[in-house]
Amino acid sequence: MQVTETKSEGLKREFQVVLAAAELEDRLTNELAGIKDKVQLKGFRPGKVPVAHLRRVYGRSIMADVVQNAVTEANQKIVEDNKLKLALEPRIEMPEDKAEIEKALDAKADLAFTVALEVMPTFDLVDLSDVSLTKPVATASDEEVETAITRMAEQNRSFEDRPEGEAAQSGDRVVIDFVGRIDGEAFEGGSAEDANLDLGSNTFIPGFEDQLVGAKAGEARAVTVTFPEAYPAANLAGKEAVFDVTVKAVKAPAETKIDDELAKAFGLDSLDALKEAVRGSLSQELEAQSRRRVKKALLDALDARYAFELPPSLVHQEFAAVWAQVESDLKSRGKTFEDEGTTEEQAQAEYRRIAERRVRLGLVLAQAGESADIKVSDDEVNQALIARLRQFPGQEREVYDFYRKNPQAMAELRAPLFEEKVVDHVLGQVKLVEEPVSKEALFADDEEDAAPAAEPSSEETAKNETGAA
Repeated sequence: MQVTETKSEGLKREFQVVLAAAELEDRLTNELAGIKDKVQLKGFRPGKVPVAHLRRVYGRSIMADVVQNAVTEANQKIVEDNKLKLALEPRIEMPEDKAEIEKALDAKADLAFTVALEVMPTFDLVDLSDVSLTKPVATASDEEVETAITRMAEQNRSFEDRPEGEAAQSGDRVVIDFVGRIDGEAFEGGSAEDANLDLGSNTFIPGFEDQLVGAKAGEARAVTVTFPEAYPAANLAGKEAVFDVTVKAVKAPAETKIDDELAKAFGLDSLDALKEAVRGSLSQELEAQSRRRVKKALLDALDARYAFELPPSLVHQEFAAVWAQVESDLKSRGKTFEDEGTTEEQAQAEYRRIAERRVRLGLVLAQAGESADIKVSDDEVNQALIARLRQFPGQEREVYDFYRKNPQAMAELRAPLFEEKVVDHVLGQVKLVEEPVSKEALFADDEEDAAPAAEPSSEETAKNETGAA
């Protein structure tokens, strides 16, 4: 096998691999000899089938395996001999002339093919000791705790039947049967029995609840509404529907009580214990947002410090994923680029920069993690898997089997764990100053924070951390 580098431009490499006809013949002969004693053909005793006959029967299929094995060997040889770290799997280009390939498969001519690949960029990790970041920190106030508990009490409140003949008011709960029709035809998902509906909750189609205010138990009403243009079910979006509604009961909300009994309804012994639990939950939420803000600041600092050539295929892959998300979001909201004050071309340019940023930061974090020998243990991955299983009650076994049989899915669980560990490591290299802020300031809308550019590609980080790329 002869391997010659034919192209080296930036991160792109190409190699020509030549397998001489004699080598193809030797490989084929060895493979045929290896199966001679295993093959059973009618008319021949085991182990007595002539190699020439085996070649006529199996030659082409075995030669295909010979070529595939040679391609694999060539890829390994190129990577090992040149000490390359690949961005993606190599691209193999076989001769376009079919006659040339046919001769090679018959071992009557040399086989020459091209291996095209992209390599990872090389760069040095920069010194971050002069970087200073501010971590906004907020604490849960007593008022916020009280507000949260009041909301919990309202959500947990009971409802009692109104006196017979009394009309439903906003805030009441009605128990209803309904059948929805479009152009006189009932549609799938448009019917229910004994459904609880809290008037004023805005959980049904806009306008539905308003038309039941004033209804009495036992009353039948025709409710006419129009599905929103951006309704998830495309067959219903923008269409007018008439619902035949029967009100079976009208219930008024009972007085909410914030006491030990409320705490017991949530599995706690006392109101004080409930307050502590709520404060802890709010604090976790605030800390998570604080973490997101300081992580975003760190990534911005890293993005400003690094500039190196990116593997085009990785950028293209990342852009395709981001762009698909953008188009899906616009479609679900029934919006166009013009509605967003831009054009498709301008949006593509912006999201391509986002893709480049994500790839760059993913590579930086991967190298930082590799340099620091950061690992994610199997136990940590198993804990992440258990957390994922809890998101699918009743389907735990199916989800578990999916992850265990799918290495890529397991890598996607490992990736964010690795990324967070690396972020912690890098944060330890900068000056971090905590700044007390209000909850409103901590959660203040930041357009840039919301963009996909805020974080690197976790998948790319995982590939590098596991050595797959």
